Amino acid sequence: MISTQLLKPFEPLFDSEVLENISNVATLKHFQKHDIIIDIGQDLNFIPLLIKGNIKVIREDDNGDDLLLYILESGDTCAMSLTCCMANAKSNIRAVADKEVHVIMIPIANMKLWFNTNESWRNFILQSYQVRFDEMLKTIDTLAFMKMDERLYKYLTDIVNLTASKIIEITHQEISEDLHTSRVVISRLLKQLEKENKIELGRNRIRILAL
Repeated sequence: MISTQLLKPFEPLFDSEVLENISNVATLKHFQKHDIIIDIGQDLNFIPLLIKGNIKVIREDDNGDDLLLYILESGDTCAMSLTCCMANAKSNIRAVADKEVHVIMIPIANMKLWFNTNESWRNFILQSYQVRFDEMLKTIDTLAFMKMDERLYKYLTDIVNLTASKIIEITHQEISEDLHTSRVVISRLLKQLEKENKIELGRNRIRILAL
């Protein structure tokens, strides 16, 4: 049984019936940074509700290179995994812990049942689809219309807005993987941003100076 205290992030979203049902049927899982929570090709038996930490949702191209679609935070679920669950399909995304993560796992059968019987749960699922769809459109726009230096700075400021901290603990390699480019390019552009007094570089750390 899940403690009702752990469901605090979801209290504004769900009625008492859903909160009680989650408490009775869900399980709590813990992941460390870089742990894979959902992998490509995996059969999904649950949907995740994020209560602590951030999760990167990633697609993989035909060459095995990763592309960051969006980042989940506390109170979110993954619309891509919802789609696979509803269609009884294998996962087409990889969900990776971006820091220590606590996730509530809800069995698929319950997710489908509540969608048909509870308005607050159904609204949450539909709103999650819309939010994630909008975020993926922004990702497409970024790829299509922004130069790499603009994409990089947007990526950094998005993390600041997500974490409410101007200090980002991250390596150049991690950024290059998220932005689907080389580490050399990222290092060069970060140096340029530093010369423009937008950031301050440290060892595996970036401080944002201007927003």
